[in-house]
Amino acid sequence: MTAVRTVLGDVPPEHLGVCDAHDHLFFGSPLLPGQELRSVSAARAELAAFRARGGGAVAQWTPYGLGRRAADLPALSRETGVHIVAATGLHQDVHYDGATLDGLRGRSAEVFVAELTEGIGTSGVRAGFIKVAGGFHGLDAHARRTMAAAAEAHHATGAPIAVHLELGTGALDVLDLLCGESGVPPHRVILGHLNRSPDGVLHRQAAESGCYLAFDGPSRAHHATDWRMPDAVRALAEAGFGDRLLLGGDTTTAAARSVDGGPGMPYLLRRVRPRLALAVGEELVTRILSENPGRAFGVEWR
Repeated sequence: MTAVRTVLGDVPPEHLGVCDAHDHLFFGSPLLPGQELRSVSAARAELAAFRARGGGAVAQWTPYGLGRRAADLPALSRETGVHIVAATGLHQDVHYDGATLDGLRGRSAEVFVAELTEGIGTSGVRAGFIKVAGGFHGLDAHARRTMAAAAEAHHATGAPIAVHLELGTGALDVLDLLCGESGVPPHRVILGHLNRSPDGVLHRQAAESGCYLAFDGPSRAHHATDWRMPDAVRALAEAGFGDRLLLGGDTTTAAARSVDGGPGMPYLLRRVRPRLALAVGEELVTRILSENPGRAFGVEWR
């Protein structure tokens, strides 16, 4: 039976409701000193604000070693009524110290599988997907190793693989590696940040593979591309790929949270949703938010 693996257990895909398909409740990177997402109370308030706008689920793309606070996620989900899907996997190597990566050398796939099937650390909270990352117009050795491990973990569990595309680039290289060399079915791959590189030809080529395309992180550091997103979504929908589109907020710093004065998770429903509805119609936007995520994250778990 197909199920989305949330921090409170497996649920039917249709139970997600309106889903922010890429965001962060907790995140800490040496690249963002002093801007970490660490506050449990702020995460609770952000989820409540998202819920008040009609939100029902959030996929947290924070992977291994970046402050996921997995043990805190079940209580947050219960208290706010928002489903949370946690990630395993690895980000780019610049987000880690050498000791962390050395400790995973040769056993990344084993760790990913354990976090998907047994739990993250001692929390007992299971991840629901694998997050990996490419580089700017390329894949370095770390990205290739991590994606190979993610593919191995996918084959063992069925878990989806969500990919951070640096500034929206490198999508076809990622698909060549994951789907071509490693045999991951394209519908198990989610490509993130495509709004950051508004290349309609590349979007169409990626969509033709059968993968999911996530337009995430509007209003923050990449606002110059925001006005192009509705046209990109409309072009893909008109080409027949409306069932492969996802939307997310990608809040990565405390200042970006709505409870700290930023746009945060509610912005997706407060501003992005009505703007997209003008371009493609409310019916399609509802499907993108409420149906597509269930298919993207729903798995016949092995």
